[in-house]
Amino acid sequence: MAKTVKRNFPVTGMGCAACVARVQSRLEEQKGVQSVNVSLASNSAQVSYDPSVCTPEGLRKAVQDAGYDLIVEGTEDEADDEADRRHREDRVILLRQTLVAAVTAAVMMILGMGFRPFPYKGYILWALATLVLVYCGRRFFVSAWRQLLHGSANMDTLVALSVTISYGFSVFNLLFPQVLSEQGHLYFESSAMIIAFILLGRLLEERAKQGTKASIRKLMDLQPRTVTVQRVEVEGGMPLYKEYRIPVEEVAPGDIVIVKPGDRMSVDGVVTDGESYLDESLLTGESVAVWKTRGAKVYAGTVNQKGSLFVRTTGAGKDTVLASIIKMVRDAQGSKAPVQQLVDKVAAIFVPVIIGLSVVTLAVWLLCGGPLPLALTSMVSVLVIACPCSLGLATPTAIIAGIGNGAAKGILIKDAASLQVASKVTAVVLDKTGTVTTGRPEVVSAWWNPEFSADAKSILYSLELRSEHPLAEAVVTALAEEARHLSVRGFENIPGRGVKGEIEGITYYAGGRTLLREVLPDAAMPDEGASVMLFSEAGLLASLVVADAVKPSSEEAVRTLSGMGIRVVMLTGDNEKTASAVAQEAGIQEYRSGVLPADKARYVKSLQERGEVVAMAGDGINDSAALATADLGIAMGKGSDIAIDTSMATIVSSDLGKISSLISLSKRTVRIIKENLFWAFFYNLLAVPVAAGVLYPVCGFLLSPMIAAACMALSSICVVSNSLRLRNQ
Repeated sequence: MAKTVKRNFPVTGMGCAACVARVQSRLEEQKGVQSVNVSLASNSAQVSYDPSVCTPEGLRKAVQDAGYDLIVEGTEDEADDEADRRHREDRVILLRQTLVAAVTAAVMMILGMGFRPFPYKGYILWALATLVLVYCGRRFFVSAWRQLLHGSANMDTLVALSVTISYGFSVFNLLFPQVLSEQGHLYFESSAMIIAFILLGRLLEERAKQGTKASIRKLMDLQPRTVTVQRVEVEGGMPLYKEYRIPVEEVAPGDIVIVKPGDRMSVDGVVTDGESYLDESLLTGESVAVWKTRGAKVYAGTVNQKGSLFVRTTGAGKDTVLASIIKMVRDAQGSKAPVQQLVDKVAAIFVPVIIGLSVVTLAVWLLCGGPLPLALTSMVSVLVIACPCSLGLATPTAIIAGIGNGAAKGILIKDAASLQVASKVTAVVLDKTGTVTTGRPEVVSAWWNPEFSADAKSILYSLELRSEHPLAEAVVTALAEEARHLSVRGFENIPGRGVKGEIEGITYYAGGRTLLREVLPDAAMPDEGASVMLFSEAGLLASLVVADAVKPSSEEAVRTLSGMGIRVVMLTGDNEKTASAVAQEAGIQEYRSGVLPADKARYVKSLQERGEVVAMAGDGINDSAALATADLGIAMGKGSDIAIDTSMATIVSSDLGKISSLISLSKRTVRIIKENLFWAFFYNLLAVPVAAGVLYPVCGFLLSPMIAAACMALSSICVVSNSLRLRNQ
């Protein structure tokens, strides 16, 4: 089976929704291409293709044939860097052209409307208008001509047509004032002002679009370019440890990296020496620093706060968790929500329809006996006001901002469809272990017999320190600060029951109820919940309950979800008593115990058959089937790779409270998408008839091309600004 490659390519030359539709259709026509998502907000094309059938160079040729360009050189990061460089250069040129156009147009308005006719006034306006068209408006004419050569049209076509008509009509009237009865009408200032307003709108739009991509840039900035490594060299027969500063690309697995206070971690690895607090907030969304000591895992992008750390590299460059997160966020931001399909269909025919409407407007005005200047004014206004910028930006800007907002909070969303589905969730199904609970045994309660003077804590600590039982680590961790290490003689593991050993001449046992019955058959049994007990021939010294503790955030998370009207259900393979205790502590009203992995998927399916939109959260391999079955699969970030791969969203920190944040973020994003689309469609439905002059017979109102250009620019800015609200919510 052929391997599919999924990659994001920067696209240059796109300016509106029609451009997106054109690039998308050309890429979809290529053999070997399986799926394409082109985004105007990120100026990128996300392409899944078979590399044995087509190549990036072939894809680029197809896009160039459509009048645009695809950056395919180097890696994705290198292509993005090249695209950013080009955009920076273009923004400088755009700013310069906007300033020249605005100043020149303002001078023309003053000359044209603020002064009475004087010799050569028309020729001065002609010269100034020519400067604006040739220097400032050149990009529109070049783009329109390129589109014409390829048999298509876009927003630049509308701008070029409207400006050419205004400019050409003015030149004709200036040179041949007696030919038309409407002599003397010049629209040089209108053509200049149209270009000035559209350039200003595009400049503001570009700056706003950069704001929607701030999250991915912030993540990419977490990747240090250089790193300090420790290497051993032999000099004079003696090994010497030396430090070298090298590019992070040259770091290999196994290298020892030195991370000093204040440094940002450049690799994934394991601490071999040193201890310190690490700030992982930009990866997990958690503000509390995490203590790291020998044997702890550390990740690229985190910040070392105080002590120095020596880290053995396990992953560098593209092999780090941070790199995978960046790729996931980039892929998600380049994806399309289902609602975008309607927009794409409209955009594909939008520009030709508007050109047709402008011709109809001109014809109706002339057939109704209207003066040619007013007919041309209405025609130009229709061409200008209907530029489909806001239509192309409505959905992708909200998707980019929403997914970026989630990434900043430690919520990784796989694609736009997942973000849209999350807004409809009515039921959340939770796996117990690792999701509701911590996923590791802890001592939750302890009883110590006051009748014994022996140092029971130190005795139990010393025995369990040598035990291989899974619960022993929990006991050792709980007693580490209070107990002291005692010498144990004759230590023995009793398979399936516990351990025993001799301390200061007395034999002690640590184990469960079965071992207690064997050694002290007449002793009173402790509570059924007791998992670890300590006793000697003389009697019971202690009773400890070891359990998988409920996460501190779980109760609040369940309360929040319930308050949102969402049904919360817990599934677990544990027995009824354990399940009941955990559910009660977490505030979960519905739960199922003794559930096998296949049963989890069936239960999710049963909820769906009852009309529920189900989100399933889990972290284990046994949850993968249920995660794949659910409408929204949510992997808790410290879980298995299979669980993460089959999910549609990942909670990096494993904090259950992030599920409600994900759902709330989804609802806000979908609401803003709807607001943007309403504005984009409503604007055009209202603006085009007004620009065509339907109000002129009623109240004499006729929209000038200059005001039309300003309205068009304002519509795009409104849509992008509305999406930017998601960054701070």
